[in-house]
Amino acid sequence: MTNIFRGFGAVFYKEVLHVRRDFATLFFSLIIPLLQMVLLGFGIDTNIRQINTVVFNADGRRESRELLDRLKNSDTFHINRYVQSDDDLNDAIISGRARVGIKIPVDYSDRLLHQMSAQVLVLIDGSDSSVAGQAINVTTAIGLDESLRRVLQDRAAFAVDMRPKILFNPDSRSPNFLLPGLTAILLLNVTTFLTAFSIVREKERGTLEQLFVTPVRPMGLLLGKLLPYLGIGFFELTLILTFMRFVFRVPIHGDVFLLALLSLPYLFVSLSLGILISSKANSQAEAMQLAFLTILPSIFFSGYIFPRETMPWIFHTLSYFVPATYYINITRGIILRGAGVVHLWIDGLALFAMGTLLLILAARRFHNKVIVA
Repeated sequence: MTNIFRGFGAVFYKEVLHVRRDFATLFFSLIIPLLQMVLLGFGIDTNIRQINTVVFNADGRRESRELLDRLKNSDTFHINRYVQSDDDLNDAIISGRARVGIKIPVDYSDRLLHQMSAQVLVLIDGSDSSVAGQAINVTTAIGLDESLRRVLQDRAAFAVDMRPKILFNPDSRSPNFLLPGLTAILLLNVTTFLTAFSIVREKERGTLEQLFVTPVRPMGLLLGKLLPYLGIGFFELTLILTFMRFVFRVPIHGDVFLLALLSLPYLFVSLSLGILISSKANSQAEAMQLAFLTILPSIFFSGYIFPRETMPWIFHTLSYFVPATYYINITRGIILRGAGVVHLWIDGLALFAMGTLLLILAARRFHNKVIVA
């Protein structure tokens, strides 16, 4: 009887040698899942803590400071700024520098000393529903506890009335929160994958070497590869915004033209990242694996799902190197909060700097390949 397993040992040995020599396959198969588990396990915290909070304390006396101390001691609020006007209070929330704004009126202490109810206004950024819910629960609980304490001690009437007001997304609709952030992930997915395959395709067909011997300079080659996909990415952005507005009924409170303008540096970053990946990868499979590495940090470390304030400091610092962090602030700022260029120009500048750096790195890699060739 013929041995149906003939050749098994030889083929098995050959494949083991191939896998051992293919370090990239081993790395992506074994190390990357462990790395992702470590990053997500330590970096993601679903408990809402240390919400960036701005305070307008028009009273300034002991009673108001005691209330602020209770808010800080709850570990839910991180007071990172004190302002002196209502305009500054609103501006801090619109720009995204704070998620919660607390206004203590000028007569707060007087009303408590005269055993009268005192109101405190709590402005909450409703563009993040999880943060908004936690802020409402904690401020209401602190106000109720403060009132009960004064009732028991001073036999006063209901003392502290916390008045939460949800801004920008008062109905707490999930599409209003998810879709502006999802725009950043979708654009990154489309543009990075398209450009990551562009130069790798030239390598596999053997036409890249032909480009190297022509008068085309590395930067000219990269820009020529990049700009057609920039048009595709911009068209994709138009489709996403159209569906968002008319299918999912997400209102756009800001300037659409400003959103389009500030989307250009983000598309530039995504395309430059794809070009850099394609200059590193030797096959389309490797390019796909490298491109996937950019997706998970953009989802989990950008503030798209989990607030960045809850992350350990090392991962919070890492989030500043994730382009989606800045673009999500731009999309939510313009679409939900009606933010203007005065609030978002730093995010656009950061994206442009990232894109320029990535494109220069890719150009240097191709320049070195031209010299070697």
